[in-house]
Amino acid sequence: MRACRLCPRDCGADRLSGACGACGVPAEVYVARAALHAWEEPCISGNNGSGAVFFTGCGLKCVFCQNGAISGTAVPKRLAETDAQKCRVAVPGKPVTVSRLAAVFLRLQNEQHANNINLVTAVQYIPQAAQALRIAKAQGLRIPVVYNSSGYEKAASLRLLEGLVDIWLPDFKYMDSELAAAYSHAPDYPDIAKRAIAEMVRQAGEPAFYEETRWGKDGEPMPAGSGARLMKRGVIVRHLLLPGHVKNAKAVVQYLHDTYGNSIYISMMNQYTPMRNTFEDSLLSRKVTKREYERLTDYAVWIGVENGFIQEGGTAEESFIPSWNGEGV
Repeated sequence: MRACRLCPRDCGADRLSGACGACGVPAEVYVARAALHAWEEPCISGNNGSGAVFFTGCGLKCVFCQNGAISGTAVPKRLAETDAQKCRVAVPGKPVTVSRLAAVFLRLQNEQHANNINLVTAVQYIPQAAQALRIAKAQGLRIPVVYNSSGYEKAASLRLLEGLVDIWLPDFKYMDSELAAAYSHAPDYPDIAKRAIAEMVRQAGEPAFYEETRWGKDGEPMPAGSGARLMKRGVIVRHLLLPGHVKNAKAVVQYLHDTYGNSIYISMMNQYTPMRNTFEDSLLSRKVTKREYERLTDYAVWIGVENGFIQEGGTAEESFIPSWNGEGV
């Protein structure tokens, strides 16, 4: 990270000296929250919850980001001249060492009975995350590891995690490069995401599942048959339907189905929530309509998608966004 090239931005920032890269963070690992999370796909959260570790920073910078408070919203223009001291002051979350991060993973498993370790937006920390996972596995980490990301990452960087990640949970946001440029400053997003997901599928192989272990109030495991069906290995690709952009969503689902068939799961989400910085956009200022979401899910069924997730109910409110106070860190 002396001249960082971990993500597709290729910013070249000297993050080891404390400068922030396009991701908005230096090489020092910052974590905003590490706790059980119940709102992932059913085969990820189950009943016990997923052990979600939310990392600070993100290189994609979507204007509609729900986690904008920790991901940031703007790509720095002159990265090489970023003031290292100001960079550290501006970074939310808590700094952690690699050994501390490994301890967080083990605590989620041993004390909170998390179904998995869920690395949320970790691309800017892949080398450190890989090292922490090796330490934790040597000390008894045995639950699956989930890599939860925007889909905007280099296949070469993902190969640093080979043998360490069991479940890949990327987004595929855009097939429309103009839309990707307008909303995420990344006209190359479709090509980058295609290569990233291909690498994830190569590493994961075919989906595999197992029964969740439920835990009673006494801390003892409950009888077999009481748990959910959890993913042990595989790829789930998410697409968040944006208001007014059903055509883009259909193109994403079509590509994924044509390319991977039943080798992956496709999660179609209706939970887009307008944030304060999107109120001036005529489309992003509103929620997805029921009819828009039905057009997407009906299309997925029509083209033959079998392995998929759909959401019931309305859009989550902003109040459902977690508190980024360093819980569990």
